[in-house]
Amino acid sequence: MRSRRARPTSFCLVAALAAVLGGCLGGGGHALGTPGAQSIPVGQSTQSVDSGGASRTFHLYRPQGLTDAAPLVVMLHGGFGSGEQAERAYHWDAEADAGHFLVAYPDGLNRAWNAGTCCGEPQRVDADDVGFITTMVGAIEQQIPIDRARVYVTGMSNGAMMALRLGCQSDLFAAIAPVAGTLLTDCSRARPASVLQVHGTADDRVPYDGGPGKALTVNGTARVDGPSAQSVNATWRAIDGCGPPTSSTTGDVTTQIAGCADGRTVELISVAGAGHQWPGGEPSPVAEKLAGIPAPSTALNATDTIWRFFAQNHR
Repeated sequence: MRSRRARPTSFCLVAALAAVLGGCLGGGGHALGTPGAQSIPVGQSTQSVDSGGASRTFHLYRPQGLTDAAPLVVMLHGGFGSGEQAERAYHWDAEADAGHFLVAYPDGLNRAWNAGTCCGEPQRVDADDVGFITTMVGAIEQQIPIDRARVYVTGMSNGAMMALRLGCQSDLFAAIAPVAGTLLTDCSRARPASVLQVHGTADDRVPYDGGPGKALTVNGTARVDGPSAQSVNATWRAIDGCGPPTSSTTGDVTTQIAGCADGRTVELISVAGAGHQWPGGEPSPVAEKLAGIPAPSTALNATDTIWRFFAQNHR
C-alpha cells in the first residue's frame, strides 16, 4: 500500500489555527504553505502534521480533474483500525472519483480516538483529537482549495463516536454521518449540523438500544456503554430544531427523516439484522474469526448513501 503513495509531506505548524479556520474549536496551529498551490498529488498520498506536540499522520485521496474548490470528506477508522484500512474497506476513493471530492483518512493514536468516555490510550491520556482533525483540515486547505461550506465527517464504530464528538465540539462540518456509533461526550454547545446515523439492529458491540456492549477489541478492552441510536437521533433533532420524524421501510432498511431549521435534516437509517460493521463494506476475516463480528450487511451501500446525504447539505 505504501508503495503506491507519494513521499510523505511534513507540515510545520507555527501560528494559531484560528487564523486559518476562523475560530473553530480545538486549537493547534496552522500549516505553512501557499493556499491553492495544488501541491497534493492526484491519487493516494500520505501526509503528516504536527498537532499537540506530536507528528500525526493521515492519508489523502485526490481524484483526477479537480479544478475548483472541492468538498472534503473526513473518514475516521474504527478502533483497532487505521486510515489505510478504512481506505481499503469502505470504498470512499471510488465514491470520490464519481463525486469529485477529496477524502482524508487520519490515523488515530494507537489505532483509536478520544471520543469522550472511549476509547483506549487516546481516552486515557485525553488526546486532543478534535484539535488534530481541525489542524489536518487546515493543513490540507493550505495545499489545495477546499469548499469550506462542504466539509463533512463520517466514521465507523469508535470513529463514529469521534465524528459525533466533532459535530458537538467543532464548527468545521456541514454534516456528520456516524456508522455503528453512539454519543459519549458533552454536546450542550453544539452548532446545528445535518446528521445521518447508520446503525444495525443486531449490533452487539455498540447496541442499537443502548447500554453496555461486548468488547470492541480482541483483547477485551474498550467496552461501550452509551445511549441508544434513537436517543442520539433525538438529541440532534433538538439541536437542529427539527419537526417530528417520518419513517419508511424498504426490505431490511428503515429510514427515519426529520426536517429541521434552515434546510437541515436529521436522519436515522436502521438496518435490520446487521451487526457491528459498515454496510456494503469489505468483509474482514480477522474480525470475523477473532472477534466474532459478522460480515457487513449488503442491504445498504453506506458509502454511497452517506455521500448522497452530504451532497445535499452545505453551510
